[in-house]
Amino acid sequence: MAKPIVALLYDFDKTLSTTDMQEYDFIKNLGMSPKEFWDECARLKIENGMDGILSYMYVMVDMCKKKGIKLTKEYLNSCGKNIELYKGVQTWFDRINKFGEENGVIVEHYIISSGITEIIEGCEIAKYFKAIYGCSFLYNEDGEGIWPAVAINFTQKTQYIFRVSKGVLDIRDDQNLNRATSNKERRIPYENMIYIGDGITDIPCMTLIREKGGRAVAIYPPATKTTAAKQLVKEGRINFVTVANYAEDSTLTKTIKLYIESIAVTTNLKEKEEKQLAQYLKASD
Repeated sequence: MAKPIVALLYDFDKTLSTTDMQEYDFIKNLGMSPKEFWDECARLKIENGMDGILSYMYVMVDMCKKKGIKLTKEYLNSCGKNIELYKGVQTWFDRINKFGEENGVIVEHYIISSGITEIIEGCEIAKYFKAIYGCSFLYNEDGEGIWPAVAINFTQKTQYIFRVSKGVLDIRDDQNLNRATSNKERRIPYENMIYIGDGITDIPCMTLIREKGGRAVAIYPPATKTTAAKQLVKEGRINFVTVANYAEDSTLTKTIKLYIESIAVTTNLKEKEEKQLAQYLKASD
């Protein structure tokens, strides 16, 4: 019988990275401060009744034109090279994958972000993800971004949980995504999913995961007393909250390992139960 799969689903900004991905190089290269950039995005959103994600993507395109910067995939990839990650993230994936193997499960990692896919693809940990779901651009014949190809706001992030569960990872495949699928047909049961995020923008995903029997974990920056995670705790949105530290001896690592062990034990027990019942029916015929 195939090994069960555990899916770890991550937000990116302030979950794996220490701040928004645009703030490491992209905004700096525009000669703007983060406040100036995000204030312009907010102004555009309010004055035009725009979706917040579409407003920031428009500002990225518009400001690059004004500054003479070619907004190519390669340029966006380069803006991911200096992303600062939380402690332990670089070695996290290999360690967690190994722990999964030791417990008889396969661990897969997925990004579900309202950030820019091309920037994430340029960071040092991109190779560890089975799929990266984020916003991306449509490129013209010269390879320059001119229009959003994919824009994922906070509620739209939930569709990618369904994709991961069904194994329909190609975002162009809506037919199989919307096909009725029983729990036994799903590649990854919802109860085998763990979502890790940092704040209120993750609430739709956290809520869905918990309602379906999975786990939701909120993290907050080190040395920070008042965090967005506090609201998640008060509203009962999450299973666990801890500091953003992915090191081997961290609370986050210990907790995720406990969840993986629990999934492994539960799956093994369920398989044994089903096998025993089948044997009983066969013997009684």
